[in-house]
Amino acid sequence: MEVPFYTQTGEQRGTIELPDAVFNVEPHEHAMYLAVRVYLAHQRQGTHKTKTRQEVRGGGRKPWRQKGRGTARAGSIRSPLWVGGGTVFGPQPHKYTITIPKKVNQLARRSALSCRAREGNIIVVDGIELEQPKTKLMAGVMKALGLEGSSTLMLVDAFNPTVLRAARNLPYLDMMLADKVSAYHILSHRKLLLVPGAIDMLTAILSPSRTAHEVSA
Repeated sequence: MEVPFYTQTGEQRGTIELPDAVFNVEPHEHAMYLAVRVYLAHQRQGTHKTKTRQEVRGGGRKPWRQKGRGTARAGSIRSPLWVGGGTVFGPQPHKYTITIPKKVNQLARRSALSCRAREGNIIVVDGIELEQPKTKLMAGVMKALGLEGSSTLMLVDAFNPTVLRAARNLPYLDMMLADKVSAYHILSHRKLLLVPGAIDMLTAILSPSRTAHEVSA
């Protein structure tokens, strides 16, 4: 699959070939669903906690005698029936970890990349170099590429500190290493901005010909 190849000034230098094995596969919706579900589950801390009646402070003494007062019988002011009492079947800390096979994760990322490629939402730039880490300079590059205001994920093979600092204040732009990207990150951004090194990295880690022990988690 061929996509336009630009300079950072927005000048088109021709086209670049994206490997069909990674960027032009039939999208597998269920694999993408599973990968997104795993990512979101792993964002949960699982630290929610309510106290049972054994854990609530107080209530060690029977509040009143059993009979003769004309009121309901009560053995503790920390009963779940009372305000300030314990909670029955409340949430307790636990992990939300979900695992899927590495090949399914791989398929999900290939499917997400293929979706963006078929939509025409992948742009390749030969590289971005800035003289100073100024947000204004990075905003100018994004405007020249026609990405101003569009939710964009920039994938690189290595971080350039100057570009990273210039990009971090743009609310519509996120930057990641290509080998760390997930299907969730790809699908949660409308546009993908790639550099040639990122394409090589994605091809190396997502090629379906790789053996299981070589596949990145």
